[in-house]
Amino acid sequence: MRTLTFSIKVFIFLFVVNLQAQKTSKKETPKDSVVYKTGYGLRLGIDLSKPGLSFIDKSYTGFEIVGDYRVSKNWYIAGEIGREEEITFEDFTTSTSKGNYIRLGANLNTYTNWLDMNNEVYVGGRYGLAIFEHTLNNFTPNISTGNPDIPIIFPNSPVNTPVSESGLTAHWFEFQIGIKVETFKNLFIGFHGAYKIGLSIDDQENFKTLYAPGFNRVFESNTGFGFNYTISYLIPFVNK
Repeated sequence: MRTLTFSIKVFIFLFVVNLQAQKTSKKETPKDSVVYKTGYGLRLGIDLSKPGLSFIDKSYTGFEIVGDYRVSKNWYIAGEIGREEEITFEDFTTSTSKGNYIRLGANLNTYTNWLDMNNEVYVGGRYGLAIFEHTLNNFTPNISTGNPDIPIIFPNSPVNTPVSESGLTAHWFEFQIGIKVETFKNLFIGFHGAYKIGLSIDDQENFKTLYAPGFNRVFESNTGFGFNYTISYLIPFVNK
């Protein structure tokens, strides 16, 4: 009988201790409150496609610095600054355009990152400005008789005296779609494509500008296309 009484008392004691331990455990176990923070700061890099194109195409040289600054969860102030020189070969003309440009605007990140990821799939807009010099290196003049039934004649005697005009400007707007992927901590690889709409592009006297730095090839509709392939590094000022 004593043994049974003792066993009951031990069982009650262990039950109470176990119950108290469970209550204590519930009180001490915090909720899952892990917050993943990402860096807010200045991201700077270069466009790798321009040195690559310069290596492949000897008629082109260019360099571009890219950057952005994160102002909120999904918005970035962004821009590019660079210099280009392009020799354009046509059937009866050869021309050179060289100068500096800047593009300023913003990007909106449309990608929802998991946990501590910091990648982007973005859309963006830019206003672009270029100040450049355009040179008509050589051209083959045409001769017209004024008779629409007689075709224009291009003699085989090109004019090789260059004609240059400096202080030309180009203004445009462009729409961008791109991605940025964090490959290592704060190191990003990116790519974007752009559709450009010329607002105002100066021509040198008696010759249409065929290439504007930062705008690229100028088509008849004053539109153009562009792309870049970048590597950049984030300098985080604060984590949020």
